[in-house]
Amino acid sequence: MPREASSREKQRRPSILIVGMGNILMSDEGVGVHIVEAMRDGNLPENVELLDGGTASADLLDSLGHRDKVIILDAVKGGNEPGTLYRFSRDDVALQSQKLLSLHQVSLLETLAMADLLGCLPRQILIFGIEPRKVDWGLELSPDVASVVPRVIELVLSECQ
Repeated sequence: MPREASSREKQRRPSILIVGMGNILMSDEGVGVHIVEAMRDGNLPENVELLDGGTASADLLDSLGHRDKVIILDAVKGGNEPGTLYRFSRDDVALQSQKLLSLHQVSLLETLAMADLLGCLPRQILIFGIEPRKVDWGLELSPDVASVVPRVIELVLSECQ
């Protein structure tokens, strides 16, 4: 069971959390983690924290809780051209829950539902998805997906204002 954050931790915690989801061993499937790692080199506002969420959504409960905003980055299979960008709010994802879009969506939605039940759901949740080309063994992003990483970073940073 995740440990409840103390009131002191909640006050010190940056108000915005950016979580990169994915498995970096599976090429484009790891795009969220690649984006978060690329953002570590940038000049982030003080109120922003970056987190490599890997593939274990349920382990994120303590990190997600009591934030003003959580931005999740992940590969999303929406049936469009590789590199297509998607932007979902929490309400959009809830409406789409019948249709699996992301390899992590089911456990991510369950984690968000648990945070809601525990009363620590972030005030705002945004998900930026990137349509993958290659979900197979490999450490590098495909050119289609790699080419949109700077645009995703720009969009995410604009949400941190």
